[in-house]
Amino acid sequence: MVFYSKWNKLKKDRKMKRTFIGGIWFMIFLFAFFSISLGTNSKVGTTAYGFLKIDPGARSTAMGGAFVGLSDDEAALFFNPAGLIQIQTNRFFTTYNNYIIDIQSGFLGYVHSYSEDIRLGGSISYFNYGSLTRTDEQGLNLGTFGAADISFGVSLAKGISNSFSLGATGKFIYEKLDGYSSDAMALDLGILYISKDDRTRIGGVGQNIGVQLKGATKSHKDPLPTSVKVGISHHMRELPLIVAVDAAKPFDNDVFFNLGTELSALKPLYLRFGWSSFGKNFKTDSDKDNLAGFAAGFGVIWKVFRFDYAYSSYADLGGVHKISVSGEI
Repeated sequence: MVFYSKWNKLKKDRKMKRTFIGGIWFMIFLFAFFSISLGTNSKVGTTAYGFLKIDPGARSTAMGGAFVGLSDDEAALFFNPAGLIQIQTNRFFTTYNNYIIDIQSGFLGYVHSYSEDIRLGGSISYFNYGSLTRTDEQGLNLGTFGAADISFGVSLAKGISNSFSLGATGKFIYEKLDGYSSDAMALDLGILYISKDDRTRIGGVGQNIGVQLKGATKSHKDPLPTSVKVGISHHMRELPLIVAVDAAKPFDNDVFFNLGTELSALKPLYLRFGWSSFGKNFKTDSDKDNLAGFAAGFGVIWKVFRFDYAYSSYADLGGVHKISVSGEI
């Protein structure tokens, strides 16, 4: 009876694995098909809280944002909460982002290893747009005003087997522009599969599923920047190299793909390179267009801390520098 029970469980796990992997590849195929067959998305620029789309991690940024199918560090708080199950100790994570046109942003996160199969997390993300000039209809300077976004997140990851985990992140979002403000609630839902040899990971996530509670005006509410993403990562058997690929379908834009690599041959120094097809949105027919979407960076591990740096190109809009620090508490 014991053998029969174990055999049935093994068959069930294998069936679950095949179904999940098949579903991921089917979704990637659909993304690729729609990416080729559809024209410009008519919903571009119609959602609120665009800052929720911005990758908060230097490591993940340097890998081109290809992190949904990897999510093996604290940036899983943003990319795929199911990946938090891979974190074995209590850890903090913080990022400073020198964004385009002098926009300043940051991210602070914490992951708590509650039990063998449960991880808890919390995060804060903010964007400060600095001082903006107010003008009248004739262009006369009337002074300045400010604008800022902030999001608070609470995450939970649950291991459901040796290979599968589920995760969720609930968010409260607040935005202020001069005398106007709005707020919203959103949910991220993720799943992650880890192969038995621990070299292949496949993940999927639905991000920013929710609703605006209060619009900037009483008569209008905006949709959230909801998206569906799938990804796969693989640790090479013969090389100290991770290769990752993501496919993403934002509800307010076209399909795009992220590619990333991480080389660990020089430990404790890690070298990273990446590219995102989303970079096409920043092209302006200038000499800098060829760099749009490319990213690179490095990381250094010292004792229980990791320091990461990333540079990503936005073509004529300039380059973005990002620094992250994480460590064990």
